[in-house]
Amino acid sequence: MIRIEECILYRDFAEGEVLRDMTILVETYKKLVNAQISLKDRRFRENMSAYEPQFYEALNRLVEMANRYGFSGNLWHDYLTYLLVNKENAFSTSCEIVGKVEGSINQMAKHDFVRFKELFDFDICVFDEIFESGDASVISSYENTDSPNKLFNKEVRDRICELAIRLAKAASADEFMADMVQFYKDFGVGKLGLHKAFRIAHTGENVEIIPITNIPDVRLSDLVGYEIPKQKLIDNTKAFVEGKKANNCLLFGDAGTGKSSSIKGILNEYYDQGLRMIEVYKHQFQDLNELIAQIKNRNYKFIIYMDDLSFEEFEIEYKYLKAVIEGGLEKRPDNILIYATSNRRHLIKEDYSDKEGIRQDMHTSDTVQEKLSLVYRFGVSIYFGAPDKKEFQKIVSTLAERYGVTLREEELLAEANKWELSHGGLSGRTAQQFIDYLLGKQ
Repeated sequence: MIRIEECILYRDFAEGEVLRDMTILVETYKKLVNAQISLKDRRFRENMSAYEPQFYEALNRLVEMANRYGFSGNLWHDYLTYLLVNKENAFSTSCEIVGKVEGSINQMAKHDFVRFKELFDFDICVFDEIFESGDASVISSYENTDSPNKLFNKEVRDRICELAIRLAKAASADEFMADMVQFYKDFGVGKLGLHKAFRIAHTGENVEIIPITNIPDVRLSDLVGYEIPKQKLIDNTKAFVEGKKANNCLLFGDAGTGKSSSIKGILNEYYDQGLRMIEVYKHQFQDLNELIAQIKNRNYKFIIYMDDLSFEEFEIEYKYLKAVIEGGLEKRPDNILIYATSNRRHLIKEDYSDKEGIRQDMHTSDTVQEKLSLVYRFGVSIYFGAPDKKEFQKIVSTLAERYGVTLREEELLAEANKWELSHGGLSGRTAQQFIDYLLGKQ
C-alpha cells in the first residue's frame, strides 16, 4: 500500500489536495486488486464509485495547474514532480548546497521517495475503465497551448517536465533519488531555485518573498552603446557569481539611458549561474534585515535591487539602508549585494542651507557628510550619460536594423531628430520609443 501520510520530509504540501485525493483512489484500487476482486466485478465498481467526484476534482485541478504553469505530457507526473522540486526541507536544501548528502537524513529521504516512486509507477489510465471514460488518458498525454502568460518561464517549465519523464523511467528508488539530488544540485529547490526575480510583501507580520513571473528577456547586447558602463557592471557581477570579492553598485545618470535595462540584462545573463534578484522599494527598507535573514544561507547569489533610488530631506529610510550596507555589528553575507539606480549622483537631496546661508545646524559639515555617506557605501558607481546627437543617431540606426524598419537612413534620422525634440530629448529610451512608433505604423 502507498502510505503517503507516512512521509517524513515530503509532507504538508502547499498544493497537496490532488495528492491527497489521488492517493485515496490509488489505495482503494490496490486494496480491491489485492482482495482479488476483478474490475468486471460489480463490487469493484460499487466501491470505487464513491470516489468518482474526487477523481474528477483531481483532474480539474491538474488541468488548471497545467494552464497556470504551462505543463504538457503526463500531468499527474508533472504535478508530483512540481511538489518535489518545490519542497524546501532539510534534505532538499542540503542537496542544493553540496549535492549528495550522507547520514540519517539520506535514509529518511529515500523512505519518502519509495512512496513517491509507487505513485509514479501507477498508471492512472486504469480509472478510465472503472469510470467508463477516457479522461485519464487525456491527462496522461496532455497537449498545452503555447501561451506566454504562465507562472513559469519556458526554461523552468521544461526543466520540470523533463525531470518528470526521468523520474517516471527510474528503475529503482535509488535511481529516483539520484535524479532528485542532481536536480537540487543543478537548479536548487523551491521558489528561489525555480524563479529568477522576486519582490517582498507583508503576510501578517512576516516578510514574504514573492516570485515575479513576467521578466522581460532583456540582454546586455540589446542595449546599444554604453560599452564602458556595461563592462564595469559585468566585471563586478561576474566576480560576485564566481564567489570573488565584489562591491555594491550605484548606476546613476540621465533618465532613459539604460540603467534599469542593464540590471535586467545582468539578471538574465547570470541566472543560470545562480544569480537571483529581489526588488525592494524604499518604504520597505525597514524589512531589509528580515529579508537578509531569509536568504543569507541559501546557495544563490542575491542582488537586492532598488530602482530609481532617491530621498527627500524629510525621508529617513536611507538610514536603514546605510546600516544594512555597512555599519552594523553583523557582517553582510557574502551572497548578497545591493544594486541601485538613480538619476541623482547624490541620493539624498541637499539644500544650499546645508553649506551656506542660514545655518540652523551648528555642525554643517556633519550634516553634509551624513547625506553623502550613503553614496560612499556603494563601492562601484557607474555613470550612464545621455548620448550626443551622433550617438543618438547610431542608436536609432541600430535599433531600426534590428527591428526591420525599412525607411531610408536619411529619412529615418530626420524623423528621429523631430521625434526627440518633442519626446524627451536624446536618450536610448527616446530612440526605442521612436522605433516602436514606426513599427506601429507599418
